[in-house]
Amino acid sequence: MQKSSSNPQQNASADKTREQVMAEREAKKQAKLAKKQKSVTPATTIITEVEQTTITQKLTTTTTTTTKEQSELPLRSINVADTKTASQSSAQNSTDSVNPTAPGSEKTREQIKAEREAKKAAKQAAKSAKSNNVDAATKQLNNLQVATKIEPAPAAAAIATGAAATADHEKKKPALTKAERRAIQEAQRAAKAQGQTKKTTVTPGSVKSAAGNSVKATPNVPATTHKEHKHDRNDKEESPAKSPSKGGTVKADRECKVKLFNHLVSADKDASLFINDPNVHPSMARLGVQYAQRTIVGSNARCIAFLHALRQVVQDFETPAKKEFGRSLDVAVKHHVDHLNKCRPLAVSVYNAYKQFKNQLTQLPTDTPETELKELLGHFIDTYIENQIGKAAQAISSSMQEKITDGDVLLTFACSSLIQFICEEAKRRKVTFRVIVVDSRPFCEGQEMLRRLHACGIPCTYVLINAISYVMPEATKVMLGAHALLANGYVMARTGTAQVALVANSHNVPVLVCCETHKFSERFQTDAIVYNELCDPNLLVMDGKCSLNNWQSKSRLTPLNLSYDITPPELVSAVVTEVAILPCTSVPVILRIKPDIGY
Repeated sequence: MQKSSSNPQQNASADKTREQVMAEREAKKQAKLAKKQKSVTPATTIITEVEQTTITQKLTTTTTTTTKEQSELPLRSINVADTKTASQSSAQNSTDSVNPTAPGSEKTREQIKAEREAKKAAKQAAKSAKSNNVDAATKQLNNLQVATKIEPAPAAAAIATGAAATADHEKKKPALTKAERRAIQEAQRAAKAQGQTKKTTVTPGSVKSAAGNSVKATPNVPATTHKEHKHDRNDKEESPAKSPSKGGTVKADRECKVKLFNHLVSADKDASLFINDPNVHPSMARLGVQYAQRTIVGSNARCIAFLHALRQVVQDFETPAKKEFGRSLDVAVKHHVDHLNKCRPLAVSVYNAYKQFKNQLTQLPTDTPETELKELLGHFIDTYIENQIGKAAQAISSSMQEKITDGDVLLTFACSSLIQFICEEAKRRKVTFRVIVVDSRPFCEGQEMLRRLHACGIPCTYVLINAISYVMPEATKVMLGAHALLANGYVMARTGTAQVALVANSHNVPVLVCCETHKFSERFQTDAIVYNELCDPNLLVMDGKCSLNNWQSKSRLTPLNLSYDITPPELVSAVVTEVAILPCTSVPVILRIKPDIGY
C-alpha cells in the first residue's frame, strides 16, 4: 500500500519537474533575448523606463503589431480548448511561485513574434531619441496597434507576463549597468543639445502599475536623470552669478587702457609676487620690488643692479644631485629673469646682459670644480660691467669732449647717467658752458638731473617740455640719452624725446644721441605702439584740482601713460658710441661685428 501510494506522488512530481524544466528553458531564452536587446540598443532602456506602464501594457495585451492578416493566420490553427488549458496550467503554476512559459512550440512562436515586434518598436524609438526627437518616440510607442479581436489573448498575456516576470527577476540588480549609464548620458546630452526646459515627471500611479505588473527595471533612474539635469542647469545658472566680480575686474582693467594699447604690459606691484617665494633668491626679490616701485630707473642702473643680484644668485647656488652645474644654473637664472619680467618689463640692456650670461654658461668647462666655475662667472660679470658700461662711457665722453667748446649751450632731456658723466668731464676740463634741462611729467626725472649738475657747479636752466620752443633758439647742441637703439636706426627713449628732437630739427640744432652698444637691439620698430611699457595712469593726476581727478567715473576719458617713444633717424644727426660716431643706419653693422670686437 505504501508503495502504491508513493508512485502517484512520484509521477506527479515528475510531471511538475518537466513543466518546470520547460518553463526554466523558456525563461532563459527570454533572458538571453533581453540581454541581446540591451547589447544591440543600449539607448532603449531610457524609453522603457520613461514609459514603463505603456510598454508593459503593450507586452501583456499585444500579440502582433503588423496587419490583421499576419496576426490571424497563425492563431486560427490554435484551438480554444488548448488556450484554456494552457491558461489554467499557467495560472496554477504561477500560484506555485514558479514562472512558467507554455511548452508548446506554437505558443512560443507567437510569443517570439510579439517580442520581435516590440523590439522593432523600441529600436525605432531609440533612433528617434538619438535624433533629439524624444516626444516623437513616445508618441510612436503610444501608437502601437493592439489586436482586440484575437481570442487567445489571455493565454498570450499570461505567457508574456510570466516571461517578463522571470526576466525581471533575473535582471534585478542593486546598481546600474554600464549600458544603462551610457544610455543615461546620451539622453542627458540630447536634452542639453535640444535645450529642453520641460521636465518629464514619473507619476505615483505609473510606478504603482509598474509594480503591479512586476516590472522592476530601476524606476528611480529617470528621477536621478532629472536631478542631474537640474544640477547641471543650476550650475550653468550659478556660473554667471559667481563670476561677476571677476568679470567686473577684468572689465575695469580693460577700461583703464586705451584699446589701441591693450597688448602692452605694465609694471605689476602685486605683493604676492614678492612675498615668500622659495624659488626666488632674496636679492632678486628685492630687485623686483625696486623695479616695480621705480626705485631703480635708467637702462645702465637697471643693468648694473641686475648683474650684482645675479652674482649673488651664482654664489649661493648649489648644484642638485646628479645634475650639471651649467644647465641647472641656467634653469634657475631663467626663473629669476621671468620673475623680474613680471615685476616690470625688462630693459633692452638687461636682456642683452642676460643673453651674454647664457652664452657664457654654454662655454663653461665640464671638468672644472664648481667653485672655480663660480669664480669664472663672477669675473665675467665684473668684466661686463667694466667694459660695457664703465669703459664705454669713458670712450663716449672722450668723443664728445671734442664737440663741446666754450660758450656752448647744451640742451638735454630728462635724466641720463651718460649725459651727466659727459657734462662732469667737460667741467673738469674747465670748459665754460651751460645746460638747459627739459623735463616732463609725470616722473619729472629732470629734477634729479638738475640736482646732480648743480652739485657739480654747472650752471643750469630748468624748463618743462611745453616751453621747449622758447629755449631752443638758445641751444647750440642737443644731447639725448637712449633706452635702446633699434636695428632700423630708430631711437627708443623716454616719452618726450621725439618731441625735443623734432623741435631741434625745426631750429636747425644738431641732435646727438649718446648710447652704448650694449643697448643696441635687433628689434625693428617704427612707432611706439608695437612695443612699449604702460605706466600707472593715476600718476598723471596732480592733485584734487586737476581736471583728470576722478577720471574713472568719466566714461569717455581714458588717460594714457607711455614710458617710451620712438625717434626716427631723420631727426638724429649722429649716434655717439664707444666704437665711433656713427649715423643711425650703421646699427646693423655694429650688431654684426660686436661679438668679434670683444666688448
